[in-house]
Amino acid sequence: MTEAALLERGAVAGQASLLAVRDLHGWYGESHVLHGIEFDVRKGEVVTLLGRNGAGKTTTLKAVMGILARRQGSITFEGQETIGLPARTIARAGIAFCPEERGIFASLSVEENLMLPPKVQEGGLSVQRIYELFPNLKERLSSQGTKLSGGEQQMLAIARILRTGAKLLLLDEPTEGLAPVIVQQIGRTIARLKSEGFTIVLVEQNFRFAASVADRHYVVEQGRVIDEIRNEDLEANMDKLHAYLGV
Repeated sequence: MTEAALLERGAVAGQASLLAVRDLHGWYGESHVLHGIEFDVRKGEVVTLLGRNGAGKTTTLKAVMGILARRQGSITFEGQETIGLPARTIARAGIAFCPEERGIFASLSVEENLMLPPKVQEGGLSVQRIYELFPNLKERLSSQGTKLSGGEQQMLAIARILRTGAKLLLLDEPTEGLAPVIVQQIGRTIARLKSEGFTIVLVEQNFRFAASVADRHYVVEQGRVIDEIRNEDLEANMDKLHAYLGV
C-alpha cells in the first residue's frame, strides 16, 4: 500500500477508529515477524486480516491483545495507547481474544467453561442471550469439554468472551475445520453481534466466509499490510486477491 493511500485511509478512519495500529513490529524470540503493520478498525465494523499462512495475521492479533512477548510501535484502543500494557490490563479495557486453538478446558463442563472468565465491563451478554445465540450449548451444559464437537467448542470459545463486556472481539480462524452448516451458524452469529454493536477483527482462511461477514479486508503479506479492499469492491478486485492469496 502506498504512503499516500495510508495517509488518506488514516485521515478518514482516524476520525472514528476504535482501534488504530501504526508501525507495529513483533518478534518471536529473534524472529522478526511483523514489519510495520498499519490498519484501523471503526466502531461496529467487522474487519478481516487476509493472507497466506505465515503472513503475520495471528501474530497481529496477539500483539493487539498484549500476549506477544516483544512488540513495538503504536496500538491505540479508544484513543488510549496500549503498546506497553500487559494483557490483563488490555482485557479490562474491553478487548477479548478467541484463539484458533479455542482454549476449552477439557475437565470442565460447558457451563463451567462459560462462566470462567470474569466480567471486565458492563454490557456483556447475559447467559440467556448467549443460549439464544448458541442453542447447542444450552443442551450440553453438563457435558465436559472433551465431549464437545469442534463446532461446539468454537461456539463455546466465542460465547465465553461475550460475557465479559468486551467491545472489541479478536477471532482467530473461527471456521477452521468446521462443517459447512456450523460455518453458516458462526456467520449468522457474527452478523447478529455486529448488529448489536460489537466490533470484530477476524483472521480467516476461508475467503468466501470472510466475504459474507466483513465490511473491509486488509491483506497481510510478510508482516505488512499491503492492501485494503472494501467488501463492496471485492468483485472488481478478484484477480488481485487471487494473486495475493493464491486461491
